[in-house]
Amino acid sequence: MNSPLADRLRPKTLDDVAGQKQILAPGTVFRKNMDAGRIPNMIFYGPSGVGKTTVARIIAENSGMRLHKLNGTSASTADIKSVIAEIGTLMSQQGILLYLDEIQYLNKKQQQSLLECIEDGSITLIASTTENPYFYVYSALLSRCTVFEFKPLSTEDVAEGFARALRLMETQEDCKIVFENDALRLLAGACGGDMRKGLNSLELVVGASRCENGTKSISEEMVQQVAQRSSMSYDRDADQHYDTLSGLQKSIRGSDPDAAVHYLAKLMVAGDLISACRRLLVIAAEDVGLAYPQAIPIVKACVDSALQLGLPEARLPLADAAILLATAPKSNSGHDAINAAMADIQKGRTGPAPRNLQNKHFDGEDAKVKGQNYLYPHDYENHWVKQQYLPDKLAGTTYYHYGPNKTEQAAKAYWDRIKGEH
Repeated sequence: MNSPLADRLRPKTLDDVAGQKQILAPGTVFRKNMDAGRIPNMIFYGPSGVGKTTVARIIAENSGMRLHKLNGTSASTADIKSVIAEIGTLMSQQGILLYLDEIQYLNKKQQQSLLECIEDGSITLIASTTENPYFYVYSALLSRCTVFEFKPLSTEDVAEGFARALRLMETQEDCKIVFENDALRLLAGACGGDMRKGLNSLELVVGASRCENGTKSISEEMVQQVAQRSSMSYDRDADQHYDTLSGLQKSIRGSDPDAAVHYLAKLMVAGDLISACRRLLVIAAEDVGLAYPQAIPIVKACVDSALQLGLPEARLPLADAAILLATAPKSNSGHDAINAAMADIQKGRTGPAPRNLQNKHFDGEDAKVKGQNYLYPHDYENHWVKQQYLPDKLAGTTYYHYGPNKTEQAAKAYWDRIKGEH
C-alpha cells in the first residue's frame, strides 16, 4: 500500500522545508547552531502541519547521535526509562537524542523523569507540541529548553509545496496534471496553513481525476468539494479556541467591526454557539460598560434570541451584538473599579460596615455611640446626604473613576453639582 503523499514528499534537508524562514533561513541563530552541529534542548511549538516534526527529524537524522522517537500520546514511563537506561552504553557513545512528539500529553511525573538527564547533557531533547508550552510543559523542564514558535504557512508556502508534489505525482503516474484557472491557489489557501492537510486534499482531488490523452484536468468545482471547511483550524479545548475568543474580544475592544465579525464567523462555522454568547456578554460589561450601559440588556436579548433560534439562524442576532459592541463607545471603568476593590479585600484591607449601615437596631452596653444614626437619602434634597459608607479603614478610598465618555461625564457633572464638589 502506498504511503500518503505527505510522507512521500517529506523534506530531507532544512532548505527543502516550506515556510518558517524566521527560524530556518541561513544566518538565523537557529540555523547557525544547526549547521555547526550544536543542538540545544528545544521545544517546537505551533499548529499541526507546519513542519515541526519534519524539522525535528531532519536534525535528529543528521546529528550522529543515538536517536529515540517517542510520542506523548502513547509513550509510557517504561518507555522513557528504557531510553535513560542506554546512557553510558556503547550504543550511546555519540550521545542520545530523544525526539518527543506531542510532549503535552506526558504527565508531570513523566516530564520530571527527564530533568536530570537533560541537565547533565546525557540526553538532548527535541520536543514538539501544538499547545502553548508555557501552559502544558512542566516549568522546570521548560526552563532547560529553548522554545521556537512555528507559524501557519502562507498560501505561497503551501503552493510551493504543491509544486513539488505535482512534479512527483506526474512522474509516478506518467500523466500531466493541469488545474483549471486559479483552482490550485484556491486549494492552497483552503488548508489553513496546514501543509499536511493541503497535501492530503491535493492527493484526493488528483486521485479522483482520470488521465485522458496524457493529462488529468482538475476543475475549480472539484477543488471546492474538498476545500469546504478545510481552511479553518479550530479545537474547542485548545489554543485555537482561546485565540479565536481573544481575537473576538480584542477586535471589539479595538472598535473594529470587520475583525469582530470575522472571529464571530469562525465560532459560528465551528458550531461553538455557547462560547460566542458568553464572550459577548462579558464584552458588553467589561469593554463597553458604563459608556453605553444599554448595551448590556441589548446583548443579553441578542444572546437569548440566538440560544432560542440555534444555528444557523443564531448567527444573525449575534452578528448584530458584535457590531453594536464594536461600534459603541468604550469604558472599562467598572472593570477597573471592581478589580481594585477586590485587590484590597484580598490584601485584608476591609472591615465591618460603619454602624449607620449595619442591619441591627440596638447596641451593647460598651458602645460609645448608641443608635444607628443612618441618614435616609430620600428624605433629603436631591435624594442625597453626606455620610460614610466604606469601612473605617477605607474611608476616603476611590475605586471608581468616571470614564471620559459622554454618558459617564454627564453622571459626573450631575453628582459634582449635587455634592458641591465642582
